[in-house]
Amino acid sequence: MAPQHQESAFSVPSEEATDLKGNKFALPVDSEHKAKTLRLYSFASPHMLTFHLSWISFMTCFFSTFAPPPLMPVIRDNLNLTKVDIANAAVASVSGSIISRLLMGTICDLAGPRYGCAILIMVTAPAVFCMPIVNTITGFIMVRFFISFALATFVSCQFWMSSMFNSKIVGLANGTAAGWGNVGGGVTQLVMPLVYSLINHQFGAEYFTAWRLAFFLPGVMHVVMGLLVLTLGQDLPDGNYAALKRSGNKVTDTFGKVLYHGTTNYRTWIFTITYGYCLGVELTVDNIIAEYFYDRFDVNLSTAGIIASTFGFMNIFARPAGGIVSDVMARRFGMRGRLWALWIIQTLGGVLCIILGVTHQLSTSIVVMLIFSIFVQAACGATFGVIPFISRRSLGLISGFIGAGGNVGSILTQVLFFSSSKFTTETGIMLMGVMTVACTSVLFLVYFPQWGGMICPPRAKSTEEDYYGGEWNADEQAAGLHQTSLKFAVNSKSERGARRLSMQPTPA
Repeated sequence: MAPQHQESAFSVPSEEATDLKGNKFALPVDSEHKAKTLRLYSFASPHMLTFHLSWISFMTCFFSTFAPPPLMPVIRDNLNLTKVDIANAAVASVSGSIISRLLMGTICDLAGPRYGCAILIMVTAPAVFCMPIVNTITGFIMVRFFISFALATFVSCQFWMSSMFNSKIVGLANGTAAGWGNVGGGVTQLVMPLVYSLINHQFGAEYFTAWRLAFFLPGVMHVVMGLLVLTLGQDLPDGNYAALKRSGNKVTDTFGKVLYHGTTNYRTWIFTITYGYCLGVELTVDNIIAEYFYDRFDVNLSTAGIIASTFGFMNIFARPAGGIVSDVMARRFGMRGRLWALWIIQTLGGVLCIILGVTHQLSTSIVVMLIFSIFVQAACGATFGVIPFISRRSLGLISGFIGAGGNVGSILTQVLFFSSSKFTTETGIMLMGVMTVACTSVLFLVYFPQWGGMICPPRAKSTEEDYYGGEWNADEQAAGLHQTSLKFAVNSKSERGARRLSMQPTPA
């Protein structure tokens, strides 16, 4: 007897299925052909190959965006940067992606995540290659601004995972892909100082030349990953957008309708605020933490880079853990469990951020920073355990808006607390924690009529079909354009929670 695949705890029993060409899927899938299990060791197409392409491409962009901070003590001496200049560059490094994330969401909805991801990575590669020739403060700020456009690959990453994996494991899939991508923020803190030292000491390059040559590494990474995504990626389990539209297996939607349903859903704006103070906090820390330890505790450049890298490296398990907690809570308590889990995790992250700001010893600061990083990154994972359920029709646009909210939060935080001499860096960190606790409280306003909210129970007789089908008008429903939304509605009934599902069996 042939051995059978062993499914993980985060998998759903299923029957064998094939794609539109008759090819069997390597993983068990649901009625939308979304995978019901996540096999990290596999590169099987389309689900797992897409998973690995998405997180590696996002990690590449995170690496290049935050490559300057670990070398900042050298760069600031070379370009004569002041604290204000460094703060302005840090703000610029997350500003460009506000625009690109808003656009990426719409591109994913209308043209597909493969084109969006691949083209963006390659378009931003020249900006990375421009860093070695920067000689002015303005040039340095502008280059960091244009490189930051690449962070919109986060949106394509999360859209891809929500399109490829079943709702019962979407928190795990989103959290793992984004978390491993965010590890780029830790990898670059460790790798860039080592590359700089190698060029400076082993190859004899001058002090101010070595840091410039180091930036060819992230530039090459952009080009290679862009080509791999373009040639190997796939938009949906059944194929790419263009082919599916030609065969009549995908609805051609309009920008106006996607924009309307995304922006008129108030949940979009609530999560834009809360994400501003989980991802926004993470982006801010990526920009300041190496210089903070270098200046405050008088450690050398490599040591500061190693300490700072541990913050980003926690994403390997912290953000996936947030997604797992979200999925586990949903299995028992439904969507209400996901919301409570997010509120608790992110609020604790804010409290730990406050503690970090008032800690004065090196060893204690490192320990607090590590625990703080677990919670703030887990909050990011838990957030995208909820986002795929806000809208089926406007998923990409909403992901883009909320992703951009993370950048806006980072900009506001850096402008308010880290861009002038009004606050010391440690005071800025403490105030950032206070803002996190305050902004997270708006989660109590989130309510899904079919599932309820943190305080209020679900509305009587409200169904998933009503919620997701309501995004299509009568004419569109008559034309059958809402069928994919109805399939998603059926698969999302698990968000009722185990107790309610047992009390209210789903009709055939």
